[in-house]
Amino acid sequence: MSGGEPWMVLLLCVAATYVWRLAGVAISSRIDPNGPWLQWFNCVAYAMLAGLITRVILLPEGMLTQTPIAHRLIAMSAGFVLFALLRRNVFAATASAFLVFLALSFLTQGGFI
Repeated sequence: MSGGEPWMVLLLCVAATYVWRLAGVAISSRIDPNGPWLQWFNCVAYAMLAGLITRVILLPEGMLTQTPIAHRLIAMSAGFVLFALLRRNVFAATASAFLVFLALSFLTQGGFI
């Protein structure tokens, strides 16, 4: 590999990234935020998040397999309730579910290992 090839790859990657950003800016004024396509993308995003959460709860991997399923279900329930109460705020619901799970793990194991 010569001295100029890494710079060429970097410039091509930057160009490819900014081409898509420029295209997004160019067509953004023509997109209806309440249109059917954006509603569909929104639904797909929620479905992917729900699928990921379901998989983590029912089929955990790694250290999560050592935690009781009850802790995972309680944390998910707390996140779902806060999602409904906080007007569909995904970030707040996910963060609160994580904190509930962390608290349950901390309380039942007598602290962190």
